[in-house]
Amino acid sequence: MLGATPQTMGQQLGRRSWAEPWKIKMVEPLRVITRDERERALRAAGYNTFLLKSDDVYIDLLTDSGTNAMSDRQWAGMLLGDEAYAGSRNFYHLEAAMQKYYGYKYLTPTHQGRGAEHILSQIAVKPGQFVCGNMYFTTTRLHQELAGGMFTDVIIDEAHDPASLHPFKGNVDLRKVQALIDQVGAQNIAYLSLAVTVNMAGGQPVSMANARELRALCNQHGIKIFLDATRALENAFFIQEREAGYQNKTLAEILREFCSYTDGATMSAKKDSLANIGGWLALNDEELFQEASNLVVVYEGLHTYGGMAGRDMEALAIGIEESAQDDHMRARIGQVRYLGDLLTDWGIPIVLPVGGHAIFLDARAFYPHIPQDEFPAQTLAAELYLDSGIRAMERGIVSAGRNAQTGDHNRPKLELTRLTIPRRVYTQAHMDVVAEAVKAVYEHRATTRGLKMAFEPKYLRFFQARFERL
Repeated sequence: MLGATPQTMGQQLGRRSWAEPWKIKMVEPLRVITRDERERALRAAGYNTFLLKSDDVYIDLLTDSGTNAMSDRQWAGMLLGDEAYAGSRNFYHLEAAMQKYYGYKYLTPTHQGRGAEHILSQIAVKPGQFVCGNMYFTTTRLHQELAGGMFTDVIIDEAHDPASLHPFKGNVDLRKVQALIDQVGAQNIAYLSLAVTVNMAGGQPVSMANARELRALCNQHGIKIFLDATRALENAFFIQEREAGYQNKTLAEILREFCSYTDGATMSAKKDSLANIGGWLALNDEELFQEASNLVVVYEGLHTYGGMAGRDMEALAIGIEESAQDDHMRARIGQVRYLGDLLTDWGIPIVLPVGGHAIFLDARAFYPHIPQDEFPAQTLAAELYLDSGIRAMERGIVSAGRNAQTGDHNRPKLELTRLTIPRRVYTQAHMDVVAEAVKAVYEHRATTRGLKMAFEPKYLRFFQARFERL
């Protein structure tokens, strides 16, 4: 290959490598503790990876929430924080960034997405009303229920099948929405809760056509649509890639159009927006905005900081701009797919197609001998940590909680263990290590035993529950 260029070498090899669109300027050392130490740490944490100390974790794939690496521009922006209690200039930078990229009229800042979900539920849900959504998310549903609402799942059936290759498994089934309207009346539906790259379904996207059709249906019945915009730019990537007519549009253009079919949005800015803290509630209705602006003072902070410091709002405003760059999102999704391709090549069962922010291991297929009441997804997360110090999280029966009427476990069809990839944090070499660890655990699956729950908190039990080996 004398005289060959990297380009011609790539062509001769039949492939072209890719690299992250950033270079490393600062590093944080990692350490690996011994297996005996991991076993003691896991036992002390009650086999719940949320209760592990981060110092005992090697590669942390618990969540992509607030675990992103910020850019030099974001860190520079932190030094420009205006920490005035009222009217911080950083709030106005954040407001302008939201309006430019998401297109909503009014902004209420919150400390994180959970705060926005709470305020929206308080102003938009009346006791006894239904909230329909394309599969539940844990904190979203809890806030809706605490406000007196009743959640109804209206996602398409393919979302509950981990092997289905439907390109938009996050889509709302309009027939299910219409059936609920016919059953309870539109006046008894608080709003439609639309999530994108649906987390509990494996990070699966919603098509633009589905959002457009949903808007038309809801307009007929006077029902508002509120978007969970946490990973809306990841969703825009899949629309650009898979939906006719969008290949030549930028992610920013796709995002604006998608948001235009909704009446407002909650945002955990700790995900897409590349920040470590922050969130917001955006609305188009001025009357609802006034209610939200009043409640944020009660629960979060003044309406021009909402629980964030000025420096956090500045980092967030810059992160919104950076997150909408096509090169960034191609690399972000590319890294997730790289891990997914390794696992599928080895025959390890995961949710397909690979979603936007994580690889979801199919714990039912992993451990067919472990019944759901013995928490196979929780078991898999524990086994992965024990093997390699890699921290994942459960997304199955533990996350689903209990039925408020019967007290029995909610039993979702999907029993998943999530490997969540933080943005701009790990390299492909880390993904190789993760894939090999999953493979090692898979090879010993037949002898793995399940867990029993030893402690269960009242709300959001997956965060703090404790388990014991059977």
